[in-house]
Amino acid sequence: NANFKCYIRTILGGKWIRNMRLKIKAKHIALGILGIAIIVLAFTPILAGTRWQKSSIAIGLLSIAAPFISDLVKENKRQQEVEEKFLEFVRALSNSVKAGIPIPKSIKMVSEADYGALTPHVKKLARQLEWGLPLRDGLMTFAKDTKNKLIKKSIVIVIEAEKSGGNIQDVLSAVTSSVLQMKKIKEERKSMVFAQILQGYIVFFIFIGIMIVLMVYLLPQLEGTGGMIVGQTLGDTGGGMMGLENDLTIAPSQLDYDVIFTALILIQGFFAGLIVGKFSEGEFKYGIKHALIMIMGGYLLFATATGL
Repeated sequence: NANFKCYIRTILGGKWIRNMRLKIKAKHIALGILGIAIIVLAFTPILAGTRWQKSSIAIGLLSIAAPFISDLVKENKRQQEVEEKFLEFVRALSNSVKAGIPIPKSIKMVSEADYGALTPHVKKLARQLEWGLPLRDGLMTFAKDTKNKLIKKSIVIVIEAEKSGGNIQDVLSAVTSSVLQMKKIKEERKSMVFAQILQGYIVFFIFIGIMIVLMVYLLPQLEGTGGMIVGQTLGDTGGGMMGLENDLTIAPSQLDYDVIFTALILIQGFFAGLIVGKFSEGEFKYGIKHALIMIMGGYLLFATATGL
């Protein structure tokens, strides 16, 4: 069981599930109530049995999931801003240390600048050092508060260099170069994989289009043709085969294509979304938003077009 849980965490991006904190806000409650109301409405006589019933269910589920998707997107943007501002912070700190100012005082000086999403963490670090907290503890708290892997790795390097008596100035310069290089690599990767992300969405919705054509045009014609052929064949053998004829003509329609195609949408959308997230952001967890978009969008389109 322990190995299985470890494997699942690895697939979904490490320990992010354990560290993830869902904060329920007013928008979550409001959209959740709206989504539940839409789902309940779908089972009322107004929509029950119509082509809009399952579309309404999809819209309700999307309404419930939308605020959480929005929070995930905002957190992703915040992390990107934190990495960019961390580069500015390290550069300013390195320049201050080069001037011969000790690191605690340098952090106090550079904390007066605006670092966007990183500003609260920098000011907290400066206050902690001012109150007498050891530099190592302050930096570790700073790294944990940002919840950013790149910053954590950089801070560990600085702490180890300070612990071993290395030249902090050189270490900060090396960290600056490393962060800058990582930022360039991420930007290059995003520009390279954009076409693949777009291709992933196009392929998925082409897949949905094929299923719609099958469900609306091809399968009804095949069932009708099959029923006619069976009826003509058994009709030539005499009326004693009428019971068998009924069984054979009903059999094709007994296949629940709605359930089969819905399962295909869920499977294809989920895994395609995870792959898109892995390509674009480097971690499977960022693919959840793409997976939800594909699943909800694909199912909504399929349910509305087929009228099931």
